[in-house]
Amino acid sequence: FYLLLQSLRQLSQRTISTASRRQLENRVPEKQKLFQEDNGIPVHLKGGVMDSVLYRVTMGLSVFG
Repeated sequence: FYLLLQSLRQLSQRTISTASRRQLENRVPEKQKLFQEDNGIPVHLKGGVMDSVLYRVTMGLSVFG
């Protein structure tokens, strides 16, 4: 039992230490600039097409539901 436990511990340490970490670029400043821009678009639609689709689906469900 002890050998099994020790081998599992070594395996987990090796897996964690050798896991590749993807570097994600920080896009927060871009999003802040987009959402703070005064262009007459409501904030709940500034995210693009997907925001528009979700808004229309929600309004449709509200009206017909």
